[in-house]
Amino acid sequence: MKISALEFSRTMKQVLLMVVDAGCIMFALWLSVILVSPEYFSNSPIGDFVTYFLFCAFSSVVIFYTAGLYRTVLLYMGLQSVLVILKGITLSTLVSTCAVYLTGALNFPGQAILVFWMMTLLMIGGVRFAVKLAMRSMMQNFRPREPVIIYGAGSSGMQLVAAIVNSDQYMPVAFIDDDEGRIGNTVHGIRVYAPFSLRELIENFSVRQILLAIPSATHAERKQILNNLEKLPVHVRTVPDLFDLVSGKVRVDEIRDIDIEDLLGRDIVPPDPQLMVACIEAGNVLITGAGGSIGSELCRQIIKLRPSHMILLDNSEYGLYTIENELREMLSLLEEGKEIKITALLGSVCHQALVEHVLRKFSVRTVYHAAAYKQVPMVEKNVVEGVRNNIFGTQVLAKAAAKFAVENFVFISTDKAVRPANIMGATKRFAEQILQSLAAREKGTRFSMVRFGNVLGSSGSVVPLFRKQIAHGGPITVTHSEVTRYFMTVQEAAQLVIQAGSMASGGDVFVLDMNQPVRIVDLARKMIHLMGFMVRDERTPNGDIALEYTGLRPGEKLYEELLIGEQVTGTDHPKIMRAEEDFLSWEKLEVLLARLDAACLEMDHSVIRDVLSEAIGGFVSKEAAGDPLFEIAISGHPLESRKAKVLPLFKA
Repeated sequence: MKISALEFSRTMKQVLLMVVDAGCIMFALWLSVILVSPEYFSNSPIGDFVTYFLFCAFSSVVIFYTAGLYRTVLLYMGLQSVLVILKGITLSTLVSTCAVYLTGALNFPGQAILVFWMMTLLMIGGVRFAVKLAMRSMMQNFRPREPVIIYGAGSSGMQLVAAIVNSDQYMPVAFIDDDEGRIGNTVHGIRVYAPFSLRELIENFSVRQILLAIPSATHAERKQILNNLEKLPVHVRTVPDLFDLVSGKVRVDEIRDIDIEDLLGRDIVPPDPQLMVACIEAGNVLITGAGGSIGSELCRQIIKLRPSHMILLDNSEYGLYTIENELREMLSLLEEGKEIKITALLGSVCHQALVEHVLRKFSVRTVYHAAAYKQVPMVEKNVVEGVRNNIFGTQVLAKAAAKFAVENFVFISTDKAVRPANIMGATKRFAEQILQSLAAREKGTRFSMVRFGNVLGSSGSVVPLFRKQIAHGGPITVTHSEVTRYFMTVQEAAQLVIQAGSMASGGDVFVLDMNQPVRIVDLARKMIHLMGFMVRDERTPNGDIALEYTGLRPGEKLYEELLIGEQVTGTDHPKIMRAEEDFLSWEKLEVLLARLDAACLEMDHSVIRDVLSEAIGGFVSKEAAGDPLFEIAISGHPLESRKAKVLPLFKA
């Protein structure tokens, strides 16, 4: 039965290595003397040689042990281990030299000392690296590593190589770099090639993954690289951005799929520190919808700006619980965290008594109103609740803010409020008009609204849905081949909302620069390709992931807009614009709100849509799927018409 060296105990391996080192020391000493003075041994007593050789071997092993050379795992030896070997051999040579000249017993040739140092370094280091290569070869026989190409031969690329060569997962076979000065060089024994060599390298080495090591590249530069890689049959992954590398070193477990913002090529403008803190620092801030996608990110950004007190309001118990715990963990990491208070309140913005109590008790300075029902198909089927929450919730909160002299009120709006084609967009535009009309008559509170498109990673976003569908082998579902949307990251959206609110003068409609809209089907195709798969369609029937068109959902538009009119001006921030848009007076809105409230009490969708059409130019009233709550209420009850009274259960 054969016993592998890998099966020896740790102590046995150390003892074996000590014996080998002792033998190498004596052999190096003998060889160095022979090379310098071949006749030396014939002129000296043999007993003196044996004693001196044994002393050198023993003292050297003791020095190596003290230096920690035997604590190193050979399989994972690196530069640090080489330095330890160099230090140990140098000390060993000094001790051996001192022993010769202090005793005077041997007429040792001086030139042999330098040769001995070099020979020992070669043997001790060589044995270890030979064992390392042998062990790695043995392990590869059991678990072959996957060949990968690293894109980027800079410092991050070198760190990545150092990380993966010691793993049993990847085997780097080539570098790719756009810098002509690096092409043709060898880094860590791996050659650097130009991008045009990629296809040939992929075929020659059977590469299925490319690892991006370009953390300092802008999103626009990364987008260009990804556009080129999209055509290749490989899975593209990346290391974190420089800002995400906490340790300063790349680790294998940090390699991940590419971020969707890399596909969009959108570079974030650094936030203006003065605009960020203007409405927040040392003040009491209320965030409604704090547990949602936008609300929770607002909380993360706001807590860094040193408010005095953060009040979180949400009707989702789990969402509120999650963000409160996260914020308290963040407090422990902030130097001034102990001075910031956090209060989590469970409730709805429609609850007038609760809202007024909160604003009065906590003397709120700034309100960020993110609470809303925003899923178009869901609101389309739950009309009454959508209207109640998005319109009347905003009205209750805004009037309370004016009543209790809140300084700043920032409303989170949406591009779907522009010429809305669905109930959700119509309710958001109605809410905008409430704030615009209140701003015209209430000068104590600065009301403003910030309008933007889709947020990456938010609840209901297509990106996590597409990732999940690809992971399950497809198909990817797209409503229509021509659907386009604007996108930005939730972090950028939250920062721009805070900065826009600080520039408000009252009644402002701020529009965020969303860059160019993106076709959803193009986004889906890019994600499929960059995850190493092929799209299955008529041209490639043998592809991996199919695209399936499901048709536009109720209320869904092919294209979204950000402006109703053409009157738009710039601001002090390059990504924030100010729009001048018409709105109804408060007197007219009050009449419409009364009719809308009555229609909600009656659960009358037809009247609700008519009122929304009157209030919002461009909104066409059309019947869609009914409110499930309404349908349950009237199920089995004879009705003479759609305006028949509903069951008392649903009356206020």
